[in-house]
Order: sequence, then structure tokens, then C-alpha cells
Amino acid sequence: MNSATLPGDPPGGRRAIAMWSIGVSVYFVAVIFRTSLGVAGLDAVERFHVGASALSTFSILQLLVYAGMQIPVGLLVDRLGTKKVLSLGAVLFTLGQLGFAFSPSYGMALASRALLGCGDALTFISVLRLGTRWFPARRGPLVAQLAGLVGMAGNLVSTLVIARLLHGIGWTAAFAGSALAGAVVLVLALLFLKDHPEGYEPAPSPHQGAGYVRRQIAASWREPGTRLGMWVHFTTQFPAMVFLLLWGLPFLVQAQGLSRATAGELLTLVVLSNMVIGLVYGQIVARHHAARLPLALGTVAATALMWAVTLAYPAEHAPMWLLVVLCAVLGACGPASMLGFDFARPANPPERQGTASGITNMGGFIASMTTLFAVGVLLDATGDDYTVAFSAVFVLQTLGVSQILRLRGRAARRERERLVASRVETVHVPA
Repeated sequence: MNSATLPGDPPGGRRAIAMWSIGVSVYFVAVIFRTSLGVAGLDAVERFHVGASALSTFSILQLLVYAGMQIPVGLLVDRLGTKKVLSLGAVLFTLGQLGFAFSPSYGMALASRALLGCGDALTFISVLRLGTRWFPARRGPLVAQLAGLVGMAGNLVSTLVIARLLHGIGWTAAFAGSALAGAVVLVLALLFLKDHPEGYEPAPSPHQGAGYVRRQIAASWREPGTRLGMWVHFTTQFPAMVFLLLWGLPFLVQAQGLSRATAGELLTLVVLSNMVIGLVYGQIVARHHAARLPLALGTVAATALMWAVTLAYPAEHAPMWLLVVLCAVLGACGPASMLGFDFARPANPPERQGTASGITNMGGFIASMTTLFAVGVLLDATGDDYTVAFSAVFVLQTLGVSQILRLRGRAARRERERLVASRVETVHVPA
């Protein structure tokens, strides 16, 4: 791939890495807080005396808030810049984690998770925007995958650290103690973070109320690449998200008869697999842009196959080797979902990057929210039959793949048109 930067590209370098590291540290802590319920699901059942449907409501509400805020967050980032939005996010998710630590009731805990989801929603789009402001466009796929990798590292902290704290020092101390990390990254963002390098200020745009908002959303949505990116994100992300966020531990313990320690190791495998595959996908797409769709569809096919084999296994419990392969394959879901942004990014100009990323990011979280709810309802309706409950995965994958196949041709044609226009402009740029 041509390594030359495009006209107006930021230079990257050490300062870019430093700024991006501060921003991504906020996202890292947000993911720790987001996924901390995944290792506390069984404890939450005992603490709040709730069933499967009520337990799933924690994560559904959190994701509902997250998904619903993605377009507003994209608009906020485009308008206010990364520093303000990330700082506000850190305040909100830290307060949410503290509230969850001290919640005496189910209702208070729900409100705390909603507040946490609100703060979490402000982070990822901000980090993507920070990457586009500080790094050359050719680095975009790799920087995005690295952001996803850092997020999975936050998930790893949940499965390894929060889980041990929870069973060592108890619910309140574990969640309240972890909230200190939110205060640390807030201070870092306020003191050191810069939205863009000097001399690379974004062009001013007339932010005029509701009319501007409608134009931004409509223009982003009209691009087939934005919609394709959303459906790629929708179809690829949710199987692993549902597994890690809530239902993986109960499935492995209650349906597969594993100990909590062994189940925790398998959840850790999902995270580690995600981190390794993320680096591989990032490098592949940076070198071979056409690999985006085959990687996404291949991940969906592999995930569907492994779930089908696991759920249909004739014995009472699936063998350990099969669960290991399932978890390793689920690790590809996160990196594959990041490919959605690689369709939306080239389809939109810089002033719409936040809005387009927000639309894309809604996809996987809507799918995750829907599946979390469906699994909880089906578990209650069938007396904890996980085979029936997890079959909901196939329904959403079928819907997503049908939309990807419908949009892929239009998105490819539009992307070629924009690329040709960009090259023509580059040729006419004065020396």
C-alpha cells in the first residue's frame, strides 16, 4: 500500500501516540466498568434476588442507553471535540460504577448501570475521532483495531482482576475500588489531552441547531458505506458481546457443568483471542483493503458453525476441546466488528466522521441488546434451556448477512467514485 500521506493528513509521530494513549486509556477504563457485570452475574442474582430476565435487564438497559446515544455522541464529538466529550464520559461512568457499588436495591442498581452506559457511550467514538485527527488516513484501520484491542484488555481486567476482587473483598469494595481508575483517567484527560495537532484544526462548520443535526445524520445515512458498516458491526459483534457481557459465565457453569474458575479461564481465552486476531485483522486490512468483507463474512460463518456444533452436541456437556475452539472463534467477533468503521470512514468527509461512526457503532449494540433480552426471556420460558435460548444468535446473523449482501455492491461503487475524485483533487493541489 502506498505509504505517502494525503494532503492535509496529520503527521502522526510520538506526540500523536501520547495523545491517543490518553484517550484510549479512558476507553479502557470504560470497558472495565461495562464488562464488570459479566463476572458478577451470579453474584447479582443473589444480591438483588432476581431471575434471568431481570438479570439481563441490567445489560439491556446499559446497552440501550449506549446504542441510543451513539448518533448524539457522534454529533457532539464533531461539534465539541474529543477532550470535552471524553472528560464528560469519564465523570458519568465513574459515578455509575460508584452507584452500582453502593446500590441497596435492584432499582438503584439499574439506574447506576444506565448512568454507566451513558458515560461509556461517550468514549469509543471519541477515541476513533482522536485517531483520525492525529494519525494519517493510511493508519486508520490499524489504529481502530488497536483501540478495539485496548478495549478487550479492559475486558481482560474484568475477568482476571474484578472477578478476584469480587470474591476476595466483596461486592461494595470491589466496585467502589475500581471506580478510582475512572478518577485517574479523568485527571489525565483534563490536564494533557489535545484534540488535534497544532496547524491541523478542523475547518469551522456552521452548527445551527436541529437543521444541522438533521443534515449531518441524513448525509451520513445516505452513504451506502455507512449503512454497510453498521450492518457489518451489527452482525459480527454481538455473539462475543453477549457471551462476555452476561451469559457466557452462566452458560459454562450451569449448562456445561464447569467450575467458575474454569469458566473464567474460557472467558479470558475469548479476550486473548480477540487481542491476537485484532492485530492480525488490522495488518491485513491496512495492506489489502479488499479483505474487509471476506474477513467479516468469514467470521460470521465461523461463529455460526461453532455455536451450531456446540449447541447440537449429542452429549449432556460439550467436550472441553469444543468449548475452547468456540471461545477462540468468538475472539474474532470484536476485530471483525471494527471492520464496519473501515467501510464508514472512507464514505464520509472529516466533518462527518463522528456522526458516521456513531451510526456504525449502533449496529452491534442493538444486536447485543436484542440478543441479551431474547436469551433471558427464552431461559425463563424454557426452564434454563440454553440450546433454545442461544439459537437467537442465528436469527440475528441471518438478518445481518442479508443486509450486508444487499449493500455491498452499492458501497463498493460509491467508494471507488470517492477514491477517483480524491486522486483528481490530489493531482490539482498546488506544490
